[in-house]
Amino acid sequence: MPYDSPIQSKSERRILCIYPRYLPSFSTFHHSYHLMPGIKAFMTPLGLLQIAAYLPSKWEIRLIDENMHLATDADYEWADAILITGMHAQRKQVDAINTRAHSFGKLTVLGGPSVSRCPEYYPDLDIIHMGELGDATDKLIEYIDNSVERPADQIRLQTIERLPIENFPIPAYSLLNLREYFVTSVQSSSGCPHQCEFCDVPGLYGRAPRSKQPDQVIAELNAIMDHGGRGPIYFIDDDFIANPKAALNLLSSLVEWQHRNGHKIEFICEATISLAQHTDILDLMREAGFMMVFCGIESPDPNTLKAIHKEHNLRRPIIESIRTINSYGIEVSAGIIFGFDTDTPETSEAVVQFVRESQIPLLTINLLYALPNTPLYYRLKEEGRLVEDPNRGSNIAFSLPYETVLGGWRKCLHEIYSPHNLLKRFLYQTVHTYPNRLSERKPTLADLVMGTRLLGGILWKIGCRSNYRGEFWKVIGPLLRSGRIEDVLHIGFVGHHLINFARGCVSGEAEPCFYGDPNRSAFNSSYSRNLNR
Repeated sequence: MPYDSPIQSKSERRILCIYPRYLPSFSTFHHSYHLMPGIKAFMTPLGLLQIAAYLPSKWEIRLIDENMHLATDADYEWADAILITGMHAQRKQVDAINTRAHSFGKLTVLGGPSVSRCPEYYPDLDIIHMGELGDATDKLIEYIDNSVERPADQIRLQTIERLPIENFPIPAYSLLNLREYFVTSVQSSSGCPHQCEFCDVPGLYGRAPRSKQPDQVIAELNAIMDHGGRGPIYFIDDDFIANPKAALNLLSSLVEWQHRNGHKIEFICEATISLAQHTDILDLMREAGFMMVFCGIESPDPNTLKAIHKEHNLRRPIIESIRTINSYGIEVSAGIIFGFDTDTPETSEAVVQFVRESQIPLLTINLLYALPNTPLYYRLKEEGRLVEDPNRGSNIAFSLPYETVLGGWRKCLHEIYSPHNLLKRFLYQTVHTYPNRLSERKPTLADLVMGTRLLGGILWKIGCRSNYRGEFWKVIGPLLRSGRIEDVLHIGFVGHHLINFARGCVSGEAEPCFYGDPNRSAFNSSYSRNLNR
């Protein structure tokens, strides 16, 4: 049901919420949107949907996701105030939105993870909101209710008392056309108990996991379905199993929900690789329809994992853990980072060998970047190893020469994302992972129509026109003949993006770090055009 802020508003306001364009990366799948008619962006902007739901119900809200289209002059003229959120990688776009809003004389407000960690990045915003929903949000609402005039000096609001997560409103999914997104996002918990040196999550959201009640999550899933969501649904929790007991309780409810609704939806989540130790959780994830889990593996080198305080990845051999997760029908995707102090000139080949052994198709591979206010950042600052060079894709003086690290990253991508090698790993999944999924999912008429259109796009644009069509048919031909259409759709859509994005990385069209600060990096001109088109 609709949620109203505890602040009673006396004024009617028009609020324009804008989500900035994000950097293309391995996990945005933008190279494949043309294969699936109607898809315009990767994932719903959950943070902005959450704040929109918290605003007073008498206020009129409009939400623009600039990954689809830019806000128009008419949008800015309509609004009384502009609300923006963003990560470090969206900093350029945040600044552009702010400048444009000010040209219309509009009050601007920025919240989200980037400004919460680095308020100094945004001196030109009128109001900055640091932290999660809470008392700062109530003060923000009170300010806008009283006035939408721009303040003479920037106002900084810091959340001291967070809104309990079990009191979060249902995100305002009605503000978006969910059918235009590849995945819809939902959150069941916040916080991560681990202390990986490079990660800013504990500093942002705390180390003590906070979990929603299962019926709260179910209500959000129902809202997604009511507003046209067709899946998959991505749990954006920092670690889905941070609180194993809470995960089990939620999964039991998800299983019941799937049974009631005909198993129409598939789920994706993020978790540590130690998920493999929780077979009770894996059993329920399989029954609930989880198809993929992203694991931050970071490095196959035990010495590296110890050095970055990620020892929890070593509780079992990593390859063994991946095999265990695959045995429940769940495909593993992984994050890998180049540039740790323990890296050697042989690191690139070691990563390639790990990918061969693990048979993971989808890996996001970055150069290490020292995010501000992380343990890594403070250590490197003390050591004098933070670098401000616009021609580098990282702000770190690596222990190896920069060109060696960059060259190893490109060599690795060239090897693992060649069409032959990528499709070979997908073929492994069709034998050892996908058949382990429950077959209770019954496609709806809308699923069949969308699948037919996607299949047509894949067969024509990849099977007939791509420059890797020979390798494509070696894998896809037998799957088609055996009627495994869902596998064809998944491999075609995901694989096409990975192949093309990796080619752009190898040729220098994309930055080697997709989560850093673009204001300090010199972008290739074609990349900049892609960001600002």
